[in-house]
Amino acid sequence: MRLENFLALTQTTLINEPCVHSFENIVFDAIKVKRGDLFFAYDTKEIQLAVENGAYGIIFEKPAKISDNEIAWIKADSLDDALHRLIRFKTIEKEMVAYECNEIVLKLSLQVITMTYFRTIIGDLKSIFKIISEAQQKTTLLFSPALTSRDMFAVVKKMPIASFEPIEIMEQTLFETSFIYDNVFYERQLISPFFIPYLEELLHFYKTLKIEYKLKKFTPIEHFEPVFTNKRFEIKNFGTSDKVLIFEPNVELIEEQISFLQRHASWANTIFVVPHDVESKESKNIFRYKNEKEIINILRNTLFNFALIVGVDKTLLSRPLSNQTQLTIDF
Repeated sequence: MRLENFLALTQTTLINEPCVHSFENIVFDAIKVKRGDLFFAYDTKEIQLAVENGAYGIIFEKPAKISDNEIAWIKADSLDDALHRLIRFKTIEKEMVAYECNEIVLKLSLQVITMTYFRTIIGDLKSIFKIISEAQQKTTLLFSPALTSRDMFAVVKKMPIASFEPIEIMEQTLFETSFIYDNVFYERQLISPFFIPYLEELLHFYKTLKIEYKLKKFTPIEHFEPVFTNKRFEIKNFGTSDKVLIFEPNVELIEEQISFLQRHASWANTIFVVPHDVESKESKNIFRYKNEKEIINILRNTLFNFALIVGVDKTLLSRPLSNQTQLTIDF
């Protein structure tokens, strides 16, 4: 990219008069810089290494000392903003269309093998820039506004919502499902029936846009994630105990998941552990907490088969908790 184009696009400021006029690649790790690259100095301590490796330009946000006046030194008010603008430019340049979906559909898409003309967008700005840069022309993108800014993409569309072919569930537990879709039988997949409507939406999207796909073995997606434990809260293998902690970090899913558990596990003693400031239509078996210590106390002092713990993820079990003994973990 030519230097003048980069400056205009990113609305950054050139603070010297360099000999260089263009850059080959944009690099974030100084050790990977090659001659002709532009280095994004998120870590100013790496600037000198980038210069030694042949960088033609350094873009920085925090104060930096010019060590080579022949290369371009570019001041940005925000490196993230400059990178955001570059990503948007590249989606325009490559004629990409981005479809928006909810967070669950997006994370399920990461577990589906697709052709290279389709990419799921997730991660920090540097990760997204890499995805976009490596993608081919007219690649279809899928993103979630809950995780990625919508204005990063020039062309944004809604996912198709017309009636679609349902997934036929053949056998299910709370956390596993055997099902048929498009005349293919998927046996004992590690996906809860709770996620099946989201999976239907995703597969319909693929079929509508004629995106070739292949389902692989599902793994936990950090939502409605079960952790099997014994009475001492030692973690056990999947399906080997009748006491289960179910972690859901997204408080917006609380009503849907409470309803699901009430329908599909009516036989069980289920409790719902939610942040103190989150409202819920359910009043029975609701326990509210203000901090992680209170969560642990609730779990220790309450009888249950299932505990839906909302607002945190399973790393709760491995973090040290002040002024108390941790839950015992047996990995």
